[in-house]
Amino acid sequence: MKKSLVALAALAVAGVASAQSSVTLFGVVDASISGYSNTARDQRATVFPNAFGIPTYLNQGSVKTSRRELANSAYNSSRLGFRGTEDLGGGLAASFWLEAPITNDDGQQGVSTFARRSTVSLSGGFGELRLGRDYTATFWNDTVFDPFGTNGVGTNLVFTASAAFAGFNGTAPAPVPGITNVSTSNYTRASNMVAYFLPPNLGGFYGQVQYGFSEKTKYDNGFYTPNVANNSRQGRYVGGRFGYANGPLDVAVAYGSSTVGDEYYVGTTNKVNTANLGASYDFGPVKLFGELSRSKNKIDYEVTPVLGGRPDIDLTGYLLGVTVPVGAGLIRASWSHVKYDQNLPSNPFAVNPADPKANKIALGYVHNLSKRTALYATVARISNKNGAGLTVGGPAFYNVGGAFTPKNSTGYDFGIRHAF
Repeated sequence: MKKSLVALAALAVAGVASAQSSVTLFGVVDASISGYSNTARDQRATVFPNAFGIPTYLNQGSVKTSRRELANSAYNSSRLGFRGTEDLGGGLAASFWLEAPITNDDGQQGVSTFARRSTVSLSGGFGELRLGRDYTATFWNDTVFDPFGTNGVGTNLVFTASAAFAGFNGTAPAPVPGITNVSTSNYTRASNMVAYFLPPNLGGFYGQVQYGFSEKTKYDNGFYTPNVANNSRQGRYVGGRFGYANGPLDVAVAYGSSTVGDEYYVGTTNKVNTANLGASYDFGPVKLFGELSRSKNKIDYEVTPVLGGRPDIDLTGYLLGVTVPVGAGLIRASWSHVKYDQNLPSNPFAVNPADPKANKIALGYVHNLSKRTALYATVARISNKNGAGLTVGGPAFYNVGGAFTPKNSTGYDFGIRHAF
């Protein structure tokens, strides 16, 4: 009986394999020794004992939080994936792509989810229709036009700030330890998407449009809608990207709108809209990168409050980067800047706080031992101002008691990457 079952299983596998034009197992294993150091400072002045009843205060100086660890994905994201294509004839093909994040530093997460990508598609002369979980349109510009590819301590601030800015409000499920949570943001990837990609034969022009379903239950009489936050529209995503790549030039513009929260009975919908423009040009001795990004966290009101409601919050980011080939190696460098505008109403009796902002500089080197294996090193530093609290990674800024303001964040990665 057991032999018969084994034989049937073998025939089934052989049948599946023969039905595919190609099936590929692929992956990346990336490990690094990484360190992070984040400094917060008490900005308040010492107040000495006095005769006027003013409370005394002793400035507490600065507190550094730091950590050193064996990390993963500091150069390329560690992953394990399966992809395949079946030739249907007449230029038509069906494909699948299942890609799982892995944590090779501790082995805790393996093929437990296909949170990086899980799609099935149909392609031909008309382009490609793709269904499932995938990168969003605006994230493509963040990663393609970043010399560090949004990995490790060198990740540009445009991505770091925007991803935090666009997180879902309040009701995302608690993450399972060791398992990538796919329900906290639509910034990097979105689930439940229908996407269309232009065909690759358009003289260098490329593009995509995407729609992600919120998958919330709707009631034909709104009276029966449960009075629970974020149960009506949260999770919906709409985005698109259009670009041109020919020879040394690559330029693309993208836009995405993610519904991050809603209150049905209050009549509000909270959205984060992001638009960005990225470009790169390869001169040969050097390759230049640039990106401009603008995100708006806004609340749409069915009935606008008398006082106008909460102002929109804007996030503007810039990136300038360069890569320089040196023999078997590659030097990477970037400077990025972000600024938050809270659009606070003017107050004749007080001065509004200055807008939070931050700068980051990153420098790295990659040495290719082969086409699949590389050694790398990266160092980076963030300078926060006016209450911005961005880090290169690691522990959070110390702020027990609310007396400390985030200042500098510094980090390094030294690692090896192997792709297969």
